[in-house]
Amino acid sequence: MSLLSLPVATLGMPRIGPRRELKLALEGYWAGKISDQQLLKAAAGLRVANWARQNSLGVTIIPSNDFSLYDQILDTSVTVGAIPEAYGWESGPVSLKTYFTMARGSQDKEDASWAHARQGLGASAQEMTKWFDTNYHYMVPEFHKGQTFKLSSRKPIEEYEEAKALGYQTRPVLVGPVTFLKLGKSADPAFDPISLLDSLMPVYVEVLKELTKRGAEWVQLDEPYLVLDLDETTRDALQRAYGRLAEEVPGIKVMLATYFGAIGDNLATALKLPVAGLHVDLVRAPEQLSQIEYGARADLVISLGVIDGRNVWRSNLSALVERYKPVIAKFGKERVQLAPSCSLLHVPIDLKLETDLDRDVKRWLAFSVQKIEELTTLAKALAGDGNVIDALSESDLAARARQASPKIHDTAVARRTAAIDEAMRRRNSAFATRAEVQRKRFGLPLFPTTTIGSFPQTSEIRNARAEHAKGTLTKAKYEQFLKKETASAVLWQEDIGLDVLVHGEFERNDMVQYFAEQLSGFAFTKHGWVQSYGSRYVRPPILFGDVSRPKPMTIEWWRYAQSLTRKPMKAMLTGPVTILTWSFVRDDIPRSETCRQIALAIRDEVADLEKAGATMIQIDEAALREGLPLRRSDWRSYLDWAVESFRLCSSGVADATQIHTHMCYSEFNAIIDAIATMDADVISIETSRSRMELLDAFTAFKYPNDIGPGVYDIHSPRVPEASEIAALIALARQRLSDSQLWINPDCGLKTRKWTEVRPALVNMVAAARELRKSS
Repeated sequence: MSLLSLPVATLGMPRIGPRRELKLALEGYWAGKISDQQLLKAAAGLRVANWARQNSLGVTIIPSNDFSLYDQILDTSVTVGAIPEAYGWESGPVSLKTYFTMARGSQDKEDASWAHARQGLGASAQEMTKWFDTNYHYMVPEFHKGQTFKLSSRKPIEEYEEAKALGYQTRPVLVGPVTFLKLGKSADPAFDPISLLDSLMPVYVEVLKELTKRGAEWVQLDEPYLVLDLDETTRDALQRAYGRLAEEVPGIKVMLATYFGAIGDNLATALKLPVAGLHVDLVRAPEQLSQIEYGARADLVISLGVIDGRNVWRSNLSALVERYKPVIAKFGKERVQLAPSCSLLHVPIDLKLETDLDRDVKRWLAFSVQKIEELTTLAKALAGDGNVIDALSESDLAARARQASPKIHDTAVARRTAAIDEAMRRRNSAFATRAEVQRKRFGLPLFPTTTIGSFPQTSEIRNARAEHAKGTLTKAKYEQFLKKETASAVLWQEDIGLDVLVHGEFERNDMVQYFAEQLSGFAFTKHGWVQSYGSRYVRPPILFGDVSRPKPMTIEWWRYAQSLTRKPMKAMLTGPVTILTWSFVRDDIPRSETCRQIALAIRDEVADLEKAGATMIQIDEAALREGLPLRRSDWRSYLDWAVESFRLCSSGVADATQIHTHMCYSEFNAIIDAIATMDADVISIETSRSRMELLDAFTAFKYPNDIGPGVYDIHSPRVPEASEIAALIALARQRLSDSQLWINPDCGLKTRKWTEVRPALVNMVAAARELRKSS
């Protein structure tokens, strides 16, 4: 490291590859097209490229073990042997087959014996939920009383050695033991997984000893749970865990990494831990630095998370230099490291790949490569290197240009948001009145069946979309192709007996991007992929300015689909909170203000759909729970504007128009009152992996509106038997009245294959019909 620089760390890098190489390798492997060794070779190539890229950009603290084939929490479960009996593993190295069955489930007949704890043929996947308040998903560990742990995968050690053999001295990254346990679940609601800490710690000790033996000087232990509301039991667990590591593995330094918010009232605990370094998020919580300056030990290394690892906006480097010069002077260069606020997993890889972005917008952005360049420039500037003046000047110019750009501000949008009143947020009648009107209008049977919206996006659909985008398929022929796909899906739904149909969304590339492309204020990338889970990657739109709807977005496709059937055809929209949350959002105005702008645009679309004849309109708010602040004290403010935004876009319809919504991956107990306040006529939720446990919140609250609990897991390729679906419905009936229940999959089906979807939906309809006979 140069004397005119500070140490620079990245905390973690995107795994997917600049051209989504990991996705191609994984899906090739799952399809049986490549072998175990070929998959592992592809993964090794991505790791090598990541290390080389960071090294060439001037990163001095390069991470290892930040790569994963699927998910870092799943990797941790495998490393410590937290593998449920249902997967048939007893000891020894964990195979790729077991690993991916935990992630995706299995339909293999020879695996049927694994499923004694999980319904149906084959083995179900582990539950999946959101990683804190990001759009990344992790596989939820499963724990039970008396559980033991043992080192069952040497991945952290092997990847450290792999990097070292290439000449890279890395800082291995591990999920911290307390966060790992706290993010898990148990079938026994009275059991607290943190009670397993003493059983778990010997595995962490063993891993750190092995790393020390091989030459590792530092290890990064991620404990993002420190930014949440903690009880004294958890604080005590942190002290015991890190006290034990310090005592039993004194030869390695621990960088304790926190991110996604302020440590807050847990800071005293964090500062008492016997660790060599502490990473703090100074993007989301810059105010915590003064408290750390006051309370930190004289020898504690502070990792300053100063570049946003969650969003794509370019930093104002001169402003950061002025802000952190006094900090460097106080702590000294030897006690400071510079880093992003969190792992760069959550941003795209390289802005240079984007050749079609608006020039002005592109100038305002930074992806992971550019964020590393910002870090290295900042490190040099703070160390007194005068050779970065030009880079600082360009950063200043970009910041000023963005602030003054007319592309950002729209006075018409400002006037309209200022005119929002209470009447715009309220339905004409209470749910009970609306429900009676709607029952008479639709005449649906008990346990009405439907789907969440999308059907498989086949290779033929993706190829046609690509050809149309390249200009080799005319608009007329492309729309003719899409109409054929839509008609086929509608007729098939009728044939199998679904009660409420959807058009399949074949014209849509993504549930957020499709709408964002038709709204003002958004920009789009071609290579800006980020990982959502496994091989599921998304390209979040970039929301840079005020939002409005220039023209209708969905009416023609809904009208065409409805013309093919007499059954109700749901019109499908994405809600304002989800569009906001699943975009890279502007950071120059409050998120609540942007959300209201989007809500008004969706309100216009709802009104036009109703005028066109739509009787059921689904407004998906898959991300409402995901957007919840991490600290409970901040929840009410968020829920107020989030629910207000949903009501704003959904309340301008007649009583006879049925409003549906859908939510993903959610623990609803703490926000059930807010969900009720949304006042959707029907809500569908993901519940199959939890075996309907998530419905308990609705039962305790006596939720009055209709509910469609998901009855099969669409994130797994396995096909549930009708008996398995019936068993889940039976569990739902224990919690809800029959008149409330709708029958539907967990989520949209775009990522699945028709060979999986067809039998699964046939089984779902059959299960509902059998239940009607006995009701």
